[in-house]
Amino acid sequence: MSELRFDGQVAIVTGAGGSPGLGRSYAHLLAERGAKVVVNDLGVGPDGRGITLAHADRVAQEIVDAGGEAVADTNSVAEAASARAIVQTALDTWGRVDILINNAGVCPMAEFDVISEDDIEKIINVHTFGNVWMCRAVWPHMKAQGYGRIVNITSGAMFGLRYVVLYGTAKGGVFGLTRGLAVEGQQHGIKVNTVGPAAGTVAITHLNVETEWMKVMDDLKPEQVAPAVAYLAHADCAVSGKYLEAAGGRVAEKFTGETQGFYKADLTIEDVRDNLEQILDRTDFTPLADLGIMPDDGSIVPKPYQPA
Repeated sequence: MSELRFDGQVAIVTGAGGSPGLGRSYAHLLAERGAKVVVNDLGVGPDGRGITLAHADRVAQEIVDAGGEAVADTNSVAEAASARAIVQTALDTWGRVDILINNAGVCPMAEFDVISEDDIEKIINVHTFGNVWMCRAVWPHMKAQGYGRIVNITSGAMFGLRYVVLYGTAKGGVFGLTRGLAVEGQQHGIKVNTVGPAAGTVAITHLNVETEWMKVMDDLKPEQVAPAVAYLAHADCAVSGKYLEAAGGRVAEKFTGETQGFYKADLTIEDVRDNLEQILDRTDFTPLADLGIMPDDGSIVPKPYQPA
């Protein structure tokens, strides 16, 4: 089989300045396979406090020193204007954008009733709004060229994990964004997928106390995740709207489904109580459809949109 390459394509990788870091590994692999890469990172580190800094310029220089093409960008993903500035960096440098890897994130860890309002806003702004603004910024360019690949980075924390309730909430939003954009992107040649990675990165060591779990994470390398992300960013990618988990060299699909449930036209509260076992029975569940919850056949026609 031929090698999958990205020659002539321009990629943006956000949150790519950490070392060791997942974004850095994505940027390096894309560049090694021929992509021109915008290495974006605000530089404030995994908790957003600037204690452990990230360096977009260093990662970009690593790529250049290895014979690749890269440019550093230090704009924030968390605001619409600065997200557009990141995309403009790609356009000003190479005249196009083909790939977006939405990796930027912060994750101050605390229990739900302890975490500060400022940190809640920071998490939602960077993860949820950051993905929205970056996708919005590249979307018109990808539509115009009839081609694009977007890989949003989510997390299994969206299914529930102590100390990162708001992070998981934000990542759940990223999954929903991915599914919706995958549907809208079909007619424009744009494929949108998401990856839930696990690796021993500077974020892990900075945010967690040393435990046996940390030693396990040390064995999971960012470079073992990068191939899954790079495949979803490639022209040969055969799927859209998918959620892949990637860690330690293993790649798997994570998906949701619907049970057969219980039906009664005059349903009562007691019916739900008395038939809960059947409602929750996963024996013959139906997986979530690949793209969309309803066919895009014109059956839904919204009234003309009026901007607020």
